[in-house]
Amino acid sequence: MRPRLAFAALAGVFCLAAASDPAERLPDPAQEAQARAVFRDVRCLVCQNESIDDSEADLARDLRQIVREQVKAGRSDAEIKRFLTDRYGEFVLLTPAWSVGNLVLWGGPFLVVLAGAALLWLRLRDRAPEPELTDVELERLGSMSKDETP
Repeated sequence: MRPRLAFAALAGVFCLAAASDPAERLPDPAQEAQARAVFRDVRCLVCQNESIDDSEADLARDLRQIVREQVKAGRSDAEIKRFLTDRYGEFVLLTPAWSVGNLVLWGGPFLVVLAGAALLWLRLRDRAPEPELTDVELERLGSMSKDETP
């Protein structure tokens, strides 16, 4: 029974450590909700596959603080995201903006594969059949195989 109690206590300590600090939260619940919505769309630059809402990295905490300051200043979600992309680049957003550059980045590999498949199909379609062996070549091949047998 004691190991279970120790494990439960240890799990409780880890859960408390992972919870966000109430001192960091904004006093206005509407502003805190807006900040949390922005958190979910901003990438942790250390973890790279987590939002800053899910990450416990120091940089994520700093980014959360920056977002809260921007919300407190009365900026909209779009203004906050523009501020972050100007500062850190478009990589900071988990959902990148629609642009021609992103379309080329994501669609380019598919276009290359399709172009390669089309070229392969064209090459195979226009390929001439292998010519049959002439009588002279068949006789020569037969004499060569007779010479090699013991």
